[in-house]
Amino acid sequence: MADLVIVESPAKAKTIQKYLGSGYEVIASMGHIRDLPKSKMGVDKENGFTPQYVDMKGKEEVIKDLKKRAKKCDKIYLATDPDREGEAISWHIAQMLKLDLNDDNRVEFNEITKTGVKNGMSNPHKINTNLVNAQQARRILDRLVGYELSPFLWKKVKKGLSAGRVQTVAVSIIVDRENAVRKFVPKEYWSIDAKFTAPSSKKVFEASLVSVDGKKLSIPDQSGKTDSKKIEISSKAEADAILKRLENAEYKVNSVKKRVTKKQPSPPFITSTMQQEASRKLNFNSKRTMKVAQELYEGVDIEGIGAVGLITYMRTDSLRISAEAKLSAQQYIENVYGKNYLPPTPREYKSGKNAQDAHEAIRPSTPELTPDRVKNSLTSDQYRLYKLIWERFIASQMASAQLDTTSVEIGANGCIFRASGYSVRFDGFMVLYVESDSDEGGKKELPPINEGDILKLKSIDGSQHFTQPPPRYTEASLIKALEENGIGRPSTYAPIISTITARQYVEREGKSLKPTSLGEVITELMKEHFKAIVDSKFTAEMESDLDEIEQGKKDWVSTLDEFYGGFSETLKKAEKAMEGKRVKVPDEETDIVCELCGRNMVIKFSRYGKFLACPGFPDCKNTRQIVTEADGNCPRCGGKMLLKKSKKGRSFYGCEKYPDCNFMTWSVPSKEICPECGKTLFIKGGKSGKLVCENEGCTYERELKK
Repeated sequence: MADLVIVESPAKAKTIQKYLGSGYEVIASMGHIRDLPKSKMGVDKENGFTPQYVDMKGKEEVIKDLKKRAKKCDKIYLATDPDREGEAISWHIAQMLKLDLNDDNRVEFNEITKTGVKNGMSNPHKINTNLVNAQQARRILDRLVGYELSPFLWKKVKKGLSAGRVQTVAVSIIVDRENAVRKFVPKEYWSIDAKFTAPSSKKVFEASLVSVDGKKLSIPDQSGKTDSKKIEISSKAEADAILKRLENAEYKVNSVKKRVTKKQPSPPFITSTMQQEASRKLNFNSKRTMKVAQELYEGVDIEGIGAVGLITYMRTDSLRISAEAKLSAQQYIENVYGKNYLPPTPREYKSGKNAQDAHEAIRPSTPELTPDRVKNSLTSDQYRLYKLIWERFIASQMASAQLDTTSVEIGANGCIFRASGYSVRFDGFMVLYVESDSDEGGKKELPPINEGDILKLKSIDGSQHFTQPPPRYTEASLIKALEENGIGRPSTYAPIISTITARQYVEREGKSLKPTSLGEVITELMKEHFKAIVDSKFTAEMESDLDEIEQGKKDWVSTLDEFYGGFSETLKKAEKAMEGKRVKVPDEETDIVCELCGRNMVIKFSRYGKFLACPGFPDCKNTRQIVTEADGNCPRCGGKMLLKKSKKGRSFYGCEKYPDCNFMTWSVPSKEICPECGKTLFIKGGKSGKLVCENEGCTYERELKK
């Protein structure tokens, strides 16, 4: 009789079944099967915070099937994901099927390949109760905060609000940055740039003023501090004075410094860096990145091969790479690029000090499966993310790039100008991969210049600038901030961002994350009455406590007891201090006039997002959808195209004349016109897709220019 292997997803089951063969039956639990009840706290605080788990609604058939199949098999293996959440799923399944927790029935796959599955099945072990306890502690912590703090927010702000332990800190970080942006006062400063030619070349190059009379030129300090060793050009008058001083000056090359610098490749991805780079390079949000990464890990049908997991486990904070993977990468690099593209010794990368180091870094499970080899078997998203992961990993094992850099200092009447340039002597890893924030993929060469040369001035100008406020967080920079502050763990970054946007505490403005008025009000209230909850250090310490529970160094019940005592007392004090008080969330007034009563409409929030409402409610109940005008015109009637949102929050484009004209499309209107019929062309399939004409009867389409 076949042994039973239980995983979470059908895709994973299909891939593993291929490697295990007919002696095994692999089935999916479809994720968690038990959880705390939705309708009540579900935690017995008086008896050691005992969780009261119930079968999840909608999982009745799955549970029935698991029990039925379990009765017919000789041996059961629990092969859920190799992390806290996966361990907890296995533990719940074991409890439900009444398995002996001392049996070696837990198997883990760091990669879902023939080797990875074979190794996992050859090394079964007991369920790690420390991992389970860490997951339970996190779940119960969040339930305690959510179920006791949320009613407080209902009474003091508005009904339907919910509070989260880690999410509240993330919102606070975003609010703090928004406050810094508001308080920022721009300061004027000037730069002076000149263009020259050298005696031996007609090529024009640029140089910038860097010092005057031995004082280094600097940008104004926002704090108002001054440095006697530095100089600021704060006005046009000051810039003009320096320009006048340089009239008819001789520009002499004081020094020419040349050197060869090495640029090292970036390490392979961990969860946070993958999410950051996918945001910058692919424009993926963290939720989309993790969804696609999960698909690549669980397995994809590859033409000529069958189902195979293309990447290693994608929730990791470790930079460790197996010896076999390194060897495979080295062989590929030598075969494709040559021995000179290998470093003198194989590269080792050191993980961060807080890393749990439970899994390898994210890498292709089989480096020989290049992106081009698997492209036709992948969706567009899968291909783009796999290519990013594959190239980053291979590049991480390649030789350093070598850059020829030149720095030239030019003196003129007590003023020093500097010009810098570089060229790539040896591209090394850069032949394959350059990080999104690097500008060293091209060349910026200077003409031949020698010390003592007298340069010919072609032009010199002063340029006005203003200091810029700190940038708002993007998903990439927020994930980096959370990681640096020890808030959350690899598996939580994407859910944190999804939660705070879904709850409308934060909204997206382009790529930026901006707090809503609701998010700001709640953050202010939390800072006033629940300082520990919004304190990043406290939250980081709690994450460390959870890590210690996982390592068996700390008891999970005493950790919960320690937290809850302080939290409960704080909640009582807050309720007393806020007795009889209610905080109003300010409405954002617009210049759109209510057509029924003439008042200026305000922006409100619903579960589906923003909408316009009349402030005269309940006397006037007028509401309107918020729409944004897009490029192009309706191909059916010529009306303007508007960006709208479906009830599920998905963006689409429709004609402004709806309902008289019901044209709508998921494709993005462009500024380009169809050469055959003169109607607006639409972008289908994203940046790597096509321009298509959606005018009825016209079949024109073409590839987007790369």
